[in-house]
Amino acid sequence: MTDAESCPTPPVDAFLTGMVFMDMIFSGLPSSPTPGTELWTEGLGSAPGGMANMAVAMSRLGLHVSLAAPFGGDWFGDFLWETLADQEEIDLSRSRQFDDWPTPVTVSLSHGGDRSMITYERPMPEPLETLALNPPQSRSCFVEVGTSAPGWLRQMKRDGALVFGDTAWDPTGTWSPAVLDSLVDVDVFLPNATEAMAYTRTTSPEAAVERLMDFVQTAVVKTGADGVLAADRSTGTILFEPAIQVDAVDATGAGDVFAGAFVFATLTGWSLADRLRFANLCAGLSVRNVSGSFGSPCWHEIGEWSMTQGPEVLDRYEFLAGLLPAEKIADRHRARPTLGLGGLHRRLT
Repeated sequence: MTDAESCPTPPVDAFLTGMVFMDMIFSGLPSSPTPGTELWTEGLGSAPGGMANMAVAMSRLGLHVSLAAPFGGDWFGDFLWETLADQEEIDLSRSRQFDDWPTPVTVSLSHGGDRSMITYERPMPEPLETLALNPPQSRSCFVEVGTSAPGWLRQMKRDGALVFGDTAWDPTGTWSPAVLDSLVDVDVFLPNATEAMAYTRTTSPEAAVERLMDFVQTAVVKTGADGVLAADRSTGTILFEPAIQVDAVDATGAGDVFAGAFVFATLTGWSLADRLRFANLCAGLSVRNVSGSFGSPCWHEIGEWSMTQGPEVLDRYEFLAGLLPAEKIADRHRARPTLGLGGLHRRLT
């Protein structure tokens, strides 16, 4: 028996667990709303949000994604389940729909190149971790880093999964250093600049990413429209990659698209510099759309972008050779601007 036969490739590329939200995205606002006023917006998008942002981004790049998440028992929950399972081809065998639990909803207000959010969420009927008690064999997994690691994480790490992690905003403002201690099980950490500086008690993204090398093999600090910083502990390398220049419409989910593309690039075996370029490219292409997770680019969209670029740009993306389709899609359908118009849109490939 050969080594390949004795160690078959796991059937799942990425395992995710987390909350899925119904995102309602208003774009083109002239300003943030103020009390006693009414604003009219240019665009409305609706799409699966939360952990679904990353799951969709990975699936559209060709990864086999398994998602363990709770779904509401209402119409929003039905829409999210059908969209992710049937349209985006994400494995939901470890997810559950709870009859008496309402779907969490986030309203995103996009203005001035950034966004503000309002969220409605009720307590879950049971802990989220119970959905991941029997995780699949997988090449990688993604975890929201907190002060303690979920039980399934160490099991997956023992089984050989590469662990990617991000962290959530701390509404208490404490930014507990215990979060950094829990990175012992994480291989790649991808916080945004505000979170990274708060947890490391530093005053610049550069200082934060350098400090994070004490905790993880690879640290990636996202700086929004400016670009991204990354550090590799094995070589001591620190790199900066600027964001691509696009006409941004809505930044909802862009950080998750970046993370999903970075996972793909890492599993593909690209260099750190190429991983950053690819993830930045996917995140940049995603903000051109008013649809959150539905803005995640597929390979045809990446290929169509490349057709508009000169050789001085394409030279930096030589690692994509052989992956990009040579033709445009003549009848592309994107996410509908509101729910219920024409049903689900066709999956992009």
